Amino acid sequence: MTVLGIRIVGDPILRTRADEVTEFGPVLRKLVADMDETMENVEGAGLAAPQVGVSLRVFTYQIAGQRGHIINPVLELSDDDQDDISEGCLSIPGLGYPVTRRRWTRATGVDVDNNPVVIEGEGFLARCLQHETDHLDGILYIDRLIGDLKKEAFRKLRNTNYNSVAATTVNQRSAALGSSFGAGASFGGQA
Repeated sequence: MTVLGIRIVGDPILRTRADEVTEFGPVLRKLVADMDETMENVEGAGLAAPQVGVSLRVFTYQIAGQRGHIINPVLELSDDDQDDISEGCLSIPGLGYPVTRRRWTRATGVDVDNNPVVIEGEGFLARCLQHETDHLDGILYIDRLIGDLKKEAFRKLRNTNYNSVAATTVNQRSAALGSSFGAGASFGGQA
């Protein structure tokens, strides 16, 4: 398995609707395993394939002891909203804003073997399912902000200080990328 690089806001793949998965096999299985390892490495709650440069409708998640993946997800949402809580994103490092999300979500799709998958939940799991599916549709969480919060978020993205934060994050993550190939790894606390 390999830790993959994560695309940062500004990369066009994050703004493009991902393609449906039509081919199942070893390539897809490796992608999902690599995404799972990457999500674990960066301590993310979820990771969508476009975030690692692959335009396919796949995401992994790890929320409150539930961990897995879903391919070609279709969401069913409750009519009511949950309380807004701050969301962040691996592709928008250093920022977090309260986002309105539906209280309950059911995602139906398939796994790497094309077997049916149903994930359903409330709270943070529902939020994660919506956030990751948005990535598959080319939507970032900051697009869901309204009013002054949206203006502030986009202003911060244009700020040169944000470019420094993003560059620092990319550099920190790059150290982990080499570890899958034996470079930059440390064992037993020794560097």
